[in-house]
Amino acid sequence: MAFTNDYAARLAFCVSTAQRAGEIIRSIRHEGVIQHRYKEGIELVSSADEASHRFIQAEIESHYPQDAILSEEGDSPRNEKVLDRSVWIVDPIDGTVNFFHGQDCVAIAIAYAENGVVKVGAVHAPFRGETFTAIKGEGASCNDRRIKVSETTRLRDALIGTGFPHDRNDLTLLIRRLVSVLQSCQDVRRLGSPALDICFVADGRLDGFYEGSLAPWDVGAAALIAREAGAEWGHLNGVPEQAHSDLYGQDVIVATPAIFDSLAGVLREANLT
Repeated sequence: MAFTNDYAARLAFCVSTAQRAGEIIRSIRHEGVIQHRYKEGIELVSSADEASHRFIQAEIESHYPQDAILSEEGDSPRNEKVLDRSVWIVDPIDGTVNFFHGQDCVAIAIAYAENGVVKVGAVHAPFRGETFTAIKGEGASCNDRRIKVSETTRLRDALIGTGFPHDRNDLTLLIRRLVSVLQSCQDVRRLGSPALDICFVADGRLDGFYEGSLAPWDVGAAALIAREAGAEWGHLNGVPEQAHSDLYGQDVIVATPAIFDSLAGVLREANLT
C-alpha cells in the first residue's frame, strides 16, 4: 500500500475533526438528555459516545476513504491485522464516566498510523479548551504551545497518575501496585481519562503514569504526544512479537525519563509481593 505522507494535513484533519466532535458532545451535555447502556455489562457507553463516533467515522470515510478505522465504538475488526494498514485509531470519548457525571476530564483522541507506527495524533479536551497534538519527529504542542515533560529527577518528588479497569473482578494486583507507588512518590492522581493522563505527563502536569490494561485508542494519539514531548514510553512486561509498541496498552508506563526506571522498579516489585 502506498501511504499518503502529508502528515501536517492529516494532523490538521485530526484537530478539526476532534474539535467538531467536541462541540457535539458539549451540546449533548448542555441539552441534558444523555442515554446510556453498559457494554459487556460493565463499561458505560453514552449516546454522546455513539454520536461522536458516527461523526468522526463519517469524516474519515469522506476524506480518507482508502484508510481503515479502528474505533472504540466501531464495528471494525479489533485485531493486530487492521493495525498493519493505513489506519485511524479513534476514541470518540475517553472518560465516558466523567462525561456522564459532569466532570471535565473528557477527551476525544484521534491518531493516524502506518504499519502500526503512529505518525500523527490529537487529543482534544472540549470542557477544558485544550488540544494536544504531535507529528512524529516534530515535537508536541498544547493549543500551539510547545510542551515538554517535567524536570523531576526523583520518584519521591513525583506526582503519578494511574487508572482502574472497568472489570473489578481481581483488584489484588491493582491495590498492591497502588500502595507501592503511593509509598514511593509525592502523591497519586486518578483522573479517569488515560489519554489526558498521558498528555498531562507530556506537559509536565504529571511526572508519570501507569495502567495495567488499555486499548489502542486509549494510547495511540496520547503516547505519540508524550514521546514527542520527551517522555519515556514502555511496558512492564515488554511487547509481544506480533504487537505494535506504539499501540500496545498492557502494563503501560510513561514518565519523565529521570524517574522511569524507578517507577518501573516499584511496579515490578509490587508484582512479586
